Amino acid sequence: MLDFGRSDDQRVQTQLDRLAKLSVPQGRLGLETIRELLARLDDPHLKLPPTFHVAGTNGKGSTCAFLRAMLEAQGYTVHVTTSPHLVRYNERMRIAGELISDEELAATLAEVLDAGEDLAPSFFEVTIAAAFLAFSRTPADACVVEVGMGGRFDATNVLTPDVLAACGIAALGLDHERFLLAPQDGLPQEPMARIAFEKAGIAKPGVPLVTIAQPDIEFAAIREVADRVGAPLVIAGPANEKPSKLPGQHQAVNAGLAITMLHAQEELPVSDSAISAGLRSAHWPARLHRLGEGPLVGEREVWLDGGHNPSAGAMLSAHFGGTELHLILGMLDNKDPRAIIAPLGDRIRSLTIVSVPNHDSHPVEAFGPQAKAARDVEEALLNLPSDDFPVLIAGSLYLAGDVLRLNDEVPD
Repeated sequence: MLDFGRSDDQRVQTQLDRLAKLSVPQGRLGLETIRELLARLDDPHLKLPPTFHVAGTNGKGSTCAFLRAMLEAQGYTVHVTTSPHLVRYNERMRIAGELISDEELAATLAEVLDAGEDLAPSFFEVTIAAAFLAFSRTPADACVVEVGMGGRFDATNVLTPDVLAACGIAALGLDHERFLLAPQDGLPQEPMARIAFEKAGIAKPGVPLVTIAQPDIEFAAIREVADRVGAPLVIAGPANEKPSKLPGQHQAVNAGLAITMLHAQEELPVSDSAISAGLRSAHWPARLHRLGEGPLVGEREVWLDGGHNPSAGAMLSAHFGGTELHLILGMLDNKDPRAIIAPLGDRIRSLTIVSVPNHDSHPVEAFGPQAKAARDVEEALLNLPSDDFPVLIAGSLYLAGDVLRLNDEVPD
């Protein structure tokens, strides 16, 4: 089930209700629909400032956050589109540094939906078309675009070499297998090679393609695509300076990807001091995020992460090391229920399962005999022992968004 969002502004809600009525394409692959939709809108994607395009399974959102922070530290104004939103649909579009206003969002969505009424576009195609349309109408120095799913057939992959400054590939892992591993003749058969092939589909002739160090199978697939397309391939190492606001060893890798993307392009000079300032100021909520004191968590040490796949589980395991913790978990029923609990192993002092609001979730039985159920996160927190062990809430970005809302930490 997709999260179409809710809004307190009736103008926005009217358009979100229209979005919710769109059919989800079943088996439709290709960029024909998004290209036709954009053509009807006078091709706004061809009118963007120098653009950074980021794909990956884990870490692409954090990389976008670093890119934005570093570019803004240099004094540039930056458009950003990322997904999914956590609390408000507006989070998907940042116009020259500010979340899109309700008034502009309602008008832009209405224009896109009207233009594509007979095309049966998807939720994401409409969203990306609206973002590019809004970006094309407000001057900015740079644009940062996060891939939604995959890369080759993602709606963002209409970006052309004329507007692209650099493309990046973050950490890879198995996710969205039903779409990304759909049988297709002539493509890599090994699962991770196929995932890498799909992500590398954002490569464009003459545009630097920057990837973090990948395992041999994945790297070979990326290199083959880069060579065939004619994209200079660059390998990014971890940042030498540890990011200060985004905890976790993996964030040095994501920061390194952002830094190398900036160094690989020539459109927008960025100084070392701006890079350091961006490392210190970058913020990406619900990704290994220590919640502040608020109505939901009180003064207890509570961490929030939207991770839901084995790669995210491994990252969480590395971050918490040998620390025991209480785990509150809610996962969509199309995700692996062991993805988070297996890497944490015997460090889980208690395991409480909650549903993901407004989504089909795994029941408590899917998580083994040690798991117990709670009606919601509030009940789960209330029933935890009064001890000094930290709490981790994880398993879904949709759940994470609800937690941020309940704790008065709505992204702005």
